[in-house]
Amino acid sequence: MPPGPDAPPPPARDSVDLRFDGWITGIGTSSGTRLVLGHWPRTPFGPFSDVMLERPDGHRTLLAPTREVADFIAGTYAFDEVRVVPVGVRVAGDRWTVTSGPLLDLCFTVGRRGALGTLLHLAAPVTSRPAFAALTDPVARLLMGVRTRGSAGNGRYEWYGARDLHRLTAATANFEGRDLGGLAPVDPPVRFGFGSTPRTPCQVRVTTTVRDPGPTYGAPIPPTPPSAR
Repeated sequence: MPPGPDAPPPPARDSVDLRFDGWITGIGTSSGTRLVLGHWPRTPFGPFSDVMLERPDGHRTLLAPTREVADFIAGTYAFDEVRVVPVGVRVAGDRWTVTSGPLLDLCFTVGRRGALGTLLHLAAPVTSRPAFAALTDPVARLLMGVRTRGSAGNGRYEWYGARDLHRLTAATANFEGRDLGGLAPVDPPVRFGFGSTPRTPCQVRVTTTVRDPGPTYGAPIPPTPPSAR
């Protein structure tokens, strides 16, 4: 039987599996802007954080700290605008603060681990593996409206291995001097790639595996409009 459309391609001779270990936080705001923070202490590019932001009109922006990181992310996901800017993250207990130069100020509070988070936390050595992500993809789609595996840009394929889950209890955000409003559902779903984040604002501890078909990372970055520089 031929593989289905969601099946990963067989590993090519020059393919490489890249692993990113960290946290993904999905946040909706009452203004309709949705944000996804990636905080990655362990990656092939060293530690970094990035922010993906989608406005109510559908305009998608990536904030990434280096050209190399921006190239890789822009070659894996879809954006209308990419800005190479510092992205700083501070964690004090359950409170996270994210700053990106004069563009973004984001603060959110992480709540307690629920039943699903407890299960993922206990089974983390198993749930972080690509094989488990492939097995649970149909369940994740049905129960949470998210995918844990799928095709990405540049011929890449991804697996999201969730290791923990916490809901958010509060958030404030300001982008380009505009208050984005209070915490709200991540609705409609973000459109950066094949995956999304749960509708309920939450933070997921995750190991992401990206199979790259060759040792060429990234694609040309979409130009930033002069008015946004």
